[in-house]
Amino acid sequence: MELVFAIVLGTATPGGGFPVYGDAFAQVINAEEPRLGIETRNTKGSAENVPLLEAGKLDLGLVAGELASSALAKPGTPLRVVAAMYSSPGMFMVRGDSAHRAIADLRGKSVVLGTQGSGITALGRTVLASLGIETTVITLEKAADGPAMLLDGRAEALWGAGVGWPAFEALAKSGGRLVAPNEAEIETILGRNPALQRVTLPAKSYAGQDAPLASVGSWSFVLANEKFSEEAAYLLARALHRAEAKLAARLEQARETTLANIAAATPRPDLIHAGVRRYLAEARLR
Repeated sequence: MELVFAIVLGTATPGGGFPVYGDAFAQVINAEEPRLGIETRNTKGSAENVPLLEAGKLDLGLVAGELASSALAKPGTPLRVVAAMYSSPGMFMVRGDSAHRAIADLRGKSVVLGTQGSGITALGRTVLASLGIETTVITLEKAADGPAMLLDGRAEALWGAGVGWPAFEALAKSGGRLVAPNEAEIETILGRNPALQRVTLPAKSYAGQDAPLASVGSWSFVLANEKFSEEAAYLLARALHRAEAKLAARLEQARETTLANIAAATPRPDLIHAGVRRYLAEARLR
């Protein structure tokens, strides 16, 4: 069967979770549906992917949490959901020998929030602002630079989100410890940011993390412009449905990437791409 649709998927800077996810997503879909040829491209992250998608200069783009919610909430937005990626509970990681046990302990300290264009970085800024905690914020050119800054003492904490966050995985193996908002802080953050949700990091997502950790976050999405081919979106949705188990087996954070979760995570049904809606109806998933 010949390739019909050559598709470019914008991810983020190397070293973060989006390039890892994007590569797995593209390879699984391409293997399942030979008429689709998804090629990943590193970008500056969600903040760059959104305007590129809006302008029709990118076929698909990975967009995280708050930036996705804001982009989809714009009146007359041309953006449409092709897939729900995963929910992203945000939290900090500190060194194992750190005295910091709560987010409030980071007041006045240097913390790495991530790359400037990342939706996860935006979530970190929102959490700190909502709690009134001022820190010295470090942003990165490359997400992969973060762990070294924590280990050598240039930063006291590093922000990230969700299962399979590469920086967290590397640091947890060296004894790093997660610091999440407490219950009162979660209520404060949600009260000031209705677009966010209460989300939980499952137990044993990282080395040394034996209990689930409650936090705040939102869903990340694979987005397209509404003008993206309806047939290509239909084929992609069908391929994803058939290959959900393969994608989950390949990448732990993709366990939530299911067709059923599209309807659950998307703010309104009309924000789901027409081709995906056609397949959801055919598969009786909506």
